[in-house]
Amino acid sequence: MQASGKNAGLGLALVSACAFGGSGVAAKPLIEAGLDPLHMVWLRVAGAALVLSPLAWRHRALVRRKPLLLAGFGLVAVAGVQAFYFASLSRIPVGVALLLEYLGPALLLGYIRFVQRKPVTRAAAAGAAVAVAGLACVVEIWAGLRLDLLGVLLGLAAACCQAFYFVFADQGADAEDAPDPLGVIAHGMIVGALVMTVIARPWQIDWQVLGGDAAMGDLRVPALALLAWVVLVATVFAYLTGVVSVRKLSPQVAGVVACLEAVVATVLAWVLLGERLSAPQVLGGALVLGGAFIAQSSRPAPVVAQEAPLPPVQDREPAGA
Repeated sequence: MQASGKNAGLGLALVSACAFGGSGVAAKPLIEAGLDPLHMVWLRVAGAALVLSPLAWRHRALVRRKPLLLAGFGLVAVAGVQAFYFASLSRIPVGVALLLEYLGPALLLGYIRFVQRKPVTRAAAAGAAVAVAGLACVVEIWAGLRLDLLGVLLGLAAACCQAFYFVFADQGADAEDAPDPLGVIAHGMIVGALVMTVIARPWQIDWQVLGGDAAMGDLRVPALALLAWVVLVATVFAYLTGVVSVRKLSPQVAGVVACLEAVVATVLAWVLLGERLSAPQVLGGALVLGGAFIAQSSRPAPVVAQEAPLPPVQDREPAGA
């Protein structure tokens, strides 16, 4: 975490993408074993908040300095992303749910253009169009939306929250009093856990599910082992490395690398869960990732300041004429 430089940021972003990519593959067996998707989100966020509570206490001054940032990160980047993503993967394949979520880069582009009112390049707009075309292939829209419609809508909601994850992670990064990203994550997890407690009603959790095994393809895996992976690796470790990478790179560059998460999740779901995608869906996924890459990596054209014209040179007679 103390490493500096672009290469360190790139390495952290790659590690974060791989860690995030394993969340759906570990969580879906628990959901299919009888755990409600919202209960799965609560266990993930509350467990991460408990693990990160020492960091939250260390950076307790952030509650007074940056209350809106902490609230927004917890509501959107933690509770929102996880709730909508897990709800979507309970109805559609893991790979498709994550590919839908990764329309977030195109949505982030729209936020920059229409909310922040910053110019974007034609290449960025083309990337967004490519991503939307890929989405049409993923859901096989020509077949009358073969996928579950509610699952698709939930995946798109996760994409909106995912776009704001990069916005919140970069807030105040260039300021002299920039908040420590580790403190932001810790407090964001606590806020997310509180929000999810109201929504998920964890007192109704079927705890017997966690005491048994869950089917991961042809394997039987202890449910607690899957939960530990989701909390420690796919949440705590993934968020820590991810937010720090955004600070060291930028939301645009980190978003490009984060697209690897969709590839990791799709491959793991294929190998471990047997969720095979059709050829058009594979092509659509490639288009979504390609469009996200174009949209995120493009840069606004630099504004070249026009030089003021030189004042006209007035002819003067030589002195003493």
